[in-house]
Amino acid sequence: MTSRTIRLAVDERGVARLTLARPDKHNALSAAMIGELTDVAGRLAVDATVRVVILDAEGKSFCAGGDLDWMREQFSADRQTRVAEATRLAMMFKALNEVPKPVIARVHGNAFGGGVGLISVCDAVIAASPVKFGLTETRLGLIPATISPYVIARIGEGKARPLFMTARIFDAEEARTSGLVTTVVDGDGLDAAVEAEVASYLVAAPGAAGRAKRLARSLGNAITDDVIARTIEQLADTWETEEAREGVSAFFERRDPSWQR
Repeated sequence: MTSRTIRLAVDERGVARLTLARPDKHNALSAAMIGELTDVAGRLAVDATVRVVILDAEGKSFCAGGDLDWMREQFSADRQTRVAEATRLAMMFKALNEVPKPVIARVHGNAFGGGVGLISVCDAVIAASPVKFGLTETRLGLIPATISPYVIARIGEGKARPLFMTARIFDAEEARTSGLVTTVVDGDGLDAAVEAEVASYLVAAPGAAGRAKRLARSLGNAITDDVIARTIEQLADTWETEEAREGVSAFFERRDPSWQR
């Protein structure tokens, strides 16, 4: 399957490769990509021929976060529209998180903002060094709201707090130590490491693997519709602050925001 922003191919083993295919935009999450990822997550969930999913990306980056045109639309939108768009994004992460199959992220280049969210909903993350990560929203006067339940489920509140607040960029080794990344390899070893990870899941009974994933999710912090709605409300509140207006304006005007020293 090929669409506007993603590609999907399934091999004879039942290994699906879901590829972000906006390399010219560093695979930033556009409205079209959000919709297509949500749709394909639903189809992968019910396809009995699929046993493992690999999430990867074309080009230099895994995912640079939110698409600039999509962000411009949010900047000028009213609260109701912002809530609706944030809900679409949140439902995409929820759909991917609940795919009842092993999902392996094959990560290279950069993963920022929503790209970290995509990694956080995967069951295993193989990253090629050098790779950079960042939850960069506070640089814009915003917060990493829609991805926050999944990032915290992945790495815990304590490790998430400084990453959320500082928006600093961190490397693959720190990502591994925090629990965001499972395995770090040199670039030349990325495909072999992903294949080794795939093989470890193919020995498990498919139905049991899906039930085991659901069990693990049920024992962690529940990411309910209410939790998701509360994060979206916090994001909507933040969009209406003077800091957000200043931060996003500065970003598009290619200048430092007023608080940066």
